[in-house]
Amino acid sequence: MEPSPESAVRVATADGVATVTLHRPAKRNAMTPAMWRRLADLLTGLAEDDTVRVLVLTGAEGTFSAGADIAALRAPAHAPGPGGGAAPAEEQQTLAVAAEEALAAFPKPTLAAVRGHCVGGGCQLAVACDLRFASEDALFGITPAKLGIVYPVTSTERLVRLVGPATAKYLLFSAELIDAARALRSGLADEVHPDDGLERRVAEFARTLTSRSGLTQAAAKEAADGRGTPQSAERWRRAAAASGETAEGVAAFLERRPPRWARA
Repeated sequence: MEPSPESAVRVATADGVATVTLHRPAKRNAMTPAMWRRLADLLTGLAEDDTVRVLVLTGAEGTFSAGADIAALRAPAHAPGPGGGAAPAEEQQTLAVAAEEALAAFPKPTLAAVRGHCVGGGCQLAVACDLRFASEDALFGITPAKLGIVYPVTSTERLVRLVGPATAKYLLFSAELIDAARALRSGLADEVHPDDGLERRVAEFARTLTSRSGLTQAAAKEAADGRGTPQSAERWRRAAAASGETAEGVAAFLERRPPRWARA
């Protein structure tokens, strides 16, 4: 029996960290249309939750995600024209891009914790995260060239910004999988750890992020993602002063104590 979207995309929150787990291990966490919708909806809600400071995206039972469920693409296309819908491949891509964009636009730091296969739409989601921490057995690949599917422009551009045009072309042209060591060299992974140390390192880094100024992180994310302007930077500076975060950060440093952020 196919799991419900709620059981296939799970969320747990603790100490300011929301962990979203893709949980369809019988299919290597391949994403169904319902799972793409569930993920986008979850991200919208978590973005508005002031108790959430960091988001971790991962997969169940040693696999991040094998991407979109290819079996769903074999369903007959809907009739075109008035009253007709998109073909299954088009629907899957639309839903995948919506989830990807919700992840990329998430206003707080996002980490992908990657074990095993991170392929196709799974890699699409990992690339949309701010940082990617991988286990030594992780394999990354983007495989539309095996299926005759045109990869979305926005997803291609995001990949190019992360790894550069040559590596992006290698991945998209060949659909080959690369190991964690090559992903680290290319910038697709930020850190690589032994499998038994990955969860501990991600938890440790997430705790570090929750101890920092959320306002500073939001401003930095906006600028790093190319959405910042001198005017927005000035607005962030005024907000930091008005909220007391700048004063608290300086006082905590001088008093040699952890800061007590208003947003924590």
